[in-house]
Amino acid sequence: MNNNLTSVPHALSASDRNAHYGHSGAVLWFTGLSASGKSSLSMALELALTKLGYSCYVLDGDNLRKGLNANLGFSAEHRSENIRRVGEVASLFANAGLICITALISPYYKDRERAREAVGPMFHEIHIAADLATCEARDPKGLYQKAHAGKLLEFTGVSAPYEAPKHPELVIDTGKISVEESLKILLDYVVRHIPLSQNQ
Repeated sequence: MNNNLTSVPHALSASDRNAHYGHSGAVLWFTGLSASGKSSLSMALELALTKLGYSCYVLDGDNLRKGLNANLGFSAEHRSENIRRVGEVASLFANAGLICITALISPYYKDRERAREAVGPMFHEIHIAADLATCEARDPKGLYQKAHAGKLLEFTGVSAPYEAPKHPELVIDTGKISVEESLKILLDYVVRHIPLSQNQ
């Protein structure tokens, strides 16, 4: 680390930001296999929460790989760096007082734990837990088909591992319940754990 760097304190406190937005900041970290429903649910949750009066934003894995992480591939090292960057950015969103919803496969346990450490107590790990067979049957982008044909290397669930969360704050099995039911569970969770202030 560069010894010439000095952290600059903000004039606003966490309480100031809570008063401004009407709720505390948080990171809702969606993890799960490709086609488990992370992106669909995260975007639906962002819309539903905004209608309720929350201030939130989705960091989607594919979107980030077109910009912030465009220089990263899919090796284990690059996947780790991908998650490190997103964890740091998500932490900034939460510190700003927003609810940051991330939708990334984030296959490795240690990388998700590093993201949790970066964010602190505002981190909520949510396992979108559709099983591999369900995800392969959906395959909306045709990625599993390409992976099985050998056209897509280091693909999570086929030629690269997925390490399921050990102690997530919430598990939603989208292979067994609908998007609507999943969204309701997510909304109930947020309202209970990140309530709006009385003056909202």
